[in-house]
Amino acid sequence: MSPARPGPAALTVVGIGADGWQGIADTARAALLDAEVLIGGRRQLDLLPSRCAGERITWPSPLRPAVPALLAAHAGRRVAVLASGDPMFYGIGRALTEELGATAVRVLPHPSSVSHACARLGWPQEDVEVVTLVGRPAGRLTAALHEGRRLLVLSADAAGPGTVAALLRDRGFGPSRMRVLEQLGGARERTTAESTADTWSEPPGDALNIVAVTCHRAPGATRLGAVPGLPDTAYEHDGQLTKRHVRAATLGALAPAPGELLWDVGGGSGSIAVEWMRTHPTCRAVTVERDPVRAERITRNAERLGVPALRVVTGAAPAALTGLPRPDAVFIGGGLTAPGLLDACWAALAPGGRLVANTVTLESEALLADAHRRHGGELVRIAVAHAVPVGGFTGWRQSMPVTQWSAQKPAGPAEPSDASSAGPAESADASPAATPAAPSAPPAQTPDGPPDRAGAAT
Repeated sequence: MSPARPGPAALTVVGIGADGWQGIADTARAALLDAEVLIGGRRQLDLLPSRCAGERITWPSPLRPAVPALLAAHAGRRVAVLASGDPMFYGIGRALTEELGATAVRVLPHPSSVSHACARLGWPQEDVEVVTLVGRPAGRLTAALHEGRRLLVLSADAAGPGTVAALLRDRGFGPSRMRVLEQLGGARERTTAESTADTWSEPPGDALNIVAVTCHRAPGATRLGAVPGLPDTAYEHDGQLTKRHVRAATLGALAPAPGELLWDVGGGSGSIAVEWMRTHPTCRAVTVERDPVRAERITRNAERLGVPALRVVTGAAPAALTGLPRPDAVFIGGGLTAPGLLDACWAALAPGGRLVANTVTLESEALLADAHRRHGGELVRIAVAHAVPVGGFTGWRQSMPVTQWSAQKPAGPAEPSDASSAGPAESADASPAATPAAPSAPPAQTPDGPPDRAGAAT
């Protein structure tokens, strides 16, 4: 049974800053004075005067799973929820509107810490990228590092600035300029002197802080662009890597869009999934790799290249696909000869989704030709040659040509299939399914079979 929900305007979310009660508008004050229940963090609740007489409740941890039950427990009462700054900017407003619906929640925002920081720094807000590390791994900051970019990093605690400085140094951005702004808008507001990540020596200060970064890459550091086709040297790998030019062509065929989910089957070094996720912060990916050593390597590559949310499933496809959330796109870079794999991926694909498969062997090429006959799409051969020394001269060295099949699934009803397929789930963050049983017969081991990658040979 669904929990009882407050009616319209029964729940008000009030943004509050470091300036506390004196900094909020009369409308917000009236809502807090009228509330029978006041919910917020301990620091926020302590900013309210005693004449706010409602029952005070501190958010439990973890917060998000507790929201439905807590709201249900106070259904029918006038509830006010406190949030830092703008509740709809990385705040509790999102969780509440998703739970109750936008019409049941009244949001009274306060200037966010980002607004305050831009005002202090003289930075136009539309030119600034915001990265939050609150409840998220620090590695996600890497994807935002580009020469000359201005970043505002929302820290999780007092140690945040030191974490940011260490990451910048490790990722080749030690010369980046840094300042920390604390308690923005409050009586204890403070901004540190500007320094570089290389020379950062500030001790931990206030937990309520934001880090301003102007990015500068160190001489000799690898340059990572904003589009697919990162240098091969950006990846840790054992040779099983879809090479740069083939990778760029593959991502072009996969055509990632914001919010979409990719299955990267036969992950190798994880380069396709990593660069899919780097195209937009909301892109999601699951990579399936049967070799545990390679699976761990994929995790390291994802962390180092700024997409630590990449989900890595260790297991052999197609069995390991069971229970995964339904994909918008699928890439098969290895293991095409595994019985039922291609059909299982096609069946699991959402209507209108794309499937791209690469191979370098005749056996798998025959499978792609048959898939092209049955489903249409485009069948292409990608050949790349590199100039290399030949004695005292220069000549071309040809890489193994890659055959690529790409197709879009019809947007109508799903096609019937006898192949086992993964059913849709709610989101890519769903808990991993239990490790599936191995197939009764092992898949054929061809040169491009699991766990190898087409395009890895040079």
